[in-house]
Amino acid sequence: MKIKIIFHIITTILFTVTVAFSQEIPIEFLEMKLSPSQQEQHKTILANEIPGVTSEHVTITSAITQMAEIDAAHKTIYLFIKGYGKLTSGGETYDIVPETIMLPNNVEGISFKPVENDTLHFLKISVFQTELDKEDIKTFPKENIDKMYFKKFTDCKSYTEPIKSPQTTSRTILPNKYIPRVAMGTVKTIGPDKVGAHVHGMLEQLFLGLTNNQTIVYADEAQVDFPAYSLLHIPRGSSHSVSVNADNEMYYVWMDFFVDKDGEEWLKTHNTKDE
Repeated sequence: MKIKIIFHIITTILFTVTVAFSQEIPIEFLEMKLSPSQQEQHKTILANEIPGVTSEHVTITSAITQMAEIDAAHKTIYLFIKGYGKLTSGGETYDIVPETIMLPNNVEGISFKPVENDTLHFLKISVFQTELDKEDIKTFPKENIDKMYFKKFTDCKSYTEPIKSPQTTSRTILPNKYIPRVAMGTVKTIGPDKVGAHVHGMLEQLFLGLTNNQTIVYADEAQVDFPAYSLLHIPRGSSHSVSVNADNEMYYVWMDFFVDKDGEEWLKTHNTKDE
């Protein structure tokens, strides 16, 4: 009888340990349609996944004018993923097209809205600024913090990595030294192809699926289908990779949130290309 009890206890412990160490890949799908009566919608995505980071999917019609937020406690990134619009800053007007990034930085009075009869979808990423961040940003180039940062993804500098094939196009859409401990980029290729398995315990990472993305993401023993207009969290410290089947497209944004500024040394694995 004692042997059975001991065996049961050991089995329970082993099962508990296995469950504790198994990791899922958290993913959430963006709602890309408004009801006929709606003119705007705000929804937090993957709430509380990464400490200090908030992701909000915002949808507005041409009846709405949005003001860019400036908050002393946070730095905010706007990723425009679908729809066309106009942005106004300092008397200048800029065209918003799908796959454009904007940081207001210290510039006040930035406003934007969709063009007539269109709907604009964007992800608003807010990053809490620690006291160390507030000191670190004082060392950044002045133009990186006092001017609006506004770029189409396709206008951003490309780079290569050993874990990616030669046919893959990778771009850094937000270099470091704009927001403390943050960098972002894109990965684009046609299947069959993959981003090889790798580990980076010094950062938290989100993936945002862009137009036509149809891939599979792996993290340790877990895997999940990763379609367009979805946001997922790579479990920190996991061995993760991405694959795309024949004739499908891989196209996503990676967002790196480093634990401390020393972790940004990881970005040196990106080999910048001269264009």
